[in-house]
Amino acid sequence: MQAYEFINNLIPPLKLNDQSKMALSWMQEIRTNFLPVVDKGQFLGFLSEETIFDLNNPEAIVEEITLEKSACWVYSDQHIYDVLRVSSEQDSNIVAVLDREMAYLGVVTMEDAIAAIADSLSIQSQGSVLVLSMNMTDYSLAEIARLAESENTKILSSFISSDPLDENKIKLTLKLDKPELRYIKATLERFGYKILDHYQEEQKISSEEDRIGNLLRFLDI
Repeated sequence: MQAYEFINNLIPPLKLNDQSKMALSWMQEIRTNFLPVVDKGQFLGFLSEETIFDLNNPEAIVEEITLEKSACWVYSDQHIYDVLRVSSEQDSNIVAVLDREMAYLGVVTMEDAIAAIADSLSIQSQGSVLVLSMNMTDYSLAEIARLAESENTKILSSFISSDPLDENKIKLTLKLDKPELRYIKATLERFGYKILDHYQEEQKISSEEDRIGNLLRFLDI
């Protein structure tokens, strides 16, 4: 799941001699607030819709306008997770993709990135989500999977994040194949695992909006 696999070819780059009115027209047509600016194959940053409106000069060329988020990019061979990380750090819903020679290849939108991760984490599969808290030294997915399987439940995917309330602990989010959590919760608690939260999903996810919502909940964003 490398970044280049999810490049959105519908979003064109701007050139330095393009006019702001053309850039705004493209933004409105493809429904984005930012467009990448590229010169001689090199990524320079993003031009924002807000900047164009503030400038209020439709004849101005891109070269005359201050660009934003020049650090909002990833290498083409980085994982799609890195796209989400950079998006969060740069507060941007679009991330540029460069090769290892720093040549511009395209952009990945957050909608595409989230959809890709939702697929990889079995988010659209029927089941449930369980969130555990533990010390990193106590983490053993094999042991947790063994306990889950003792209750005829399988772990479809897992996700580790830091615990904002305790820097010495992690949060382990599990996607399980069964909607019923009562027995697996009791088993895990009996073996000393602390359960922070759980989500039971009785119905199959039926739309892209639901899938993205469940992914954000799964990642605890």
